Amino acid sequence: MTPETVVDVGQQALMVVVLLSAPVLLTALAIGLAIGMIQAATQIQEMTLSFIPKLLGMFAALIIAGHWMLGLVVDYTLRLYDSIPGLIG
Repeated sequence: MTPETVVDVGQQALMVVVLLSAPVLLTALAIGLAIGMIQAATQIQEMTLSFIPKLLGMFAALIIAGHWMLGLVVDYTLRLYDSIPGLIG
């Protein structure tokens, strides 16, 4: 197993992690930004106000993108298992 192979497998793993976390993190970012703008406009400075909407939004993102996320993980795992003989020998 060459160092290039290790780097390639690690790069693919990091790409899968980024793609898996993107829907949830982008949803939380958008909701936090919207609530922050509302708080700035109304001058309500309550830090816990955005917790429940973010939680519900992230749950909705998981429900909507869950099928795609699971397919991504399964595809990566199958590709990794298929490449094991080439990685060893």
